[in-house]
Amino acid sequence: MAKIAPSILACDFARLGEEISNVCECGCDYLHIDVMDGTFVPNISFGSAVMKSLNPYAEVPYDVHLMIEDPDRYIEDFVTDNTEFITVHQEACRHLHRTVQHIKSAGAKAGVALNPATPVCMLKDILCDVDMVLVMSVNPGFGGQKFINGALDKIRELDALRKENGYSFLIEVDGGAGIGNAQKLRDAGCDVIVAGTAVFKAEDRRVAIREIKGI
Repeated sequence: MAKIAPSILACDFARLGEEISNVCECGCDYLHIDVMDGTFVPNISFGSAVMKSLNPYAEVPYDVHLMIEDPDRYIEDFVTDNTEFITVHQEACRHLHRTVQHIKSAGAKAGVALNPATPVCMLKDILCDVDMVLVMSVNPGFGGQKFINGALDKIRELDALRKENGYSFLIEVDGGAGIGNAQKLRDAGCDVIVAGTAVFKAEDRRVAIREIKGI
């Protein structure tokens, strides 16, 4: 069974608090907070103020995904009592080890994301220090994209490295995930599945969450 982190990018922003309360009641494990700056990715989403406004509605921890340049400048802004993970992109960090330690010193667990064209070997020397690796199964910046099948090979590779070396990091996947491919993701070794439209646009969100998690 995997955990699920619905991406709030897919919710109705005019009813943001209500939407968050609903998916929490339906059984999600995290809220995936996609932060985009219009520079690292070609889109802009929202900042820490919007995320913090969700605190009264969030019954599960935040899984914060910083798709931004120079993330070290903003890490403290996204640390709240609700924040469990802060994930940065390998491609956006000049000194990745330093950034990982920065996240931990700020009081959150540290995750590192890999874009579809970035191989797993780029994280070889940091895997012992991270709490989560996020495999992007679409090119970041927009919701509703088609799943890139090569992500399954990355998940299997990360799972093998984890087992061989006794690492404890979680493996998360983000992009194009839903009921149709959730079983393959779980079988490959994925621990946390990010799902946006597959949850927020589902006819029955509770059923969708249970099926994606593998209950």
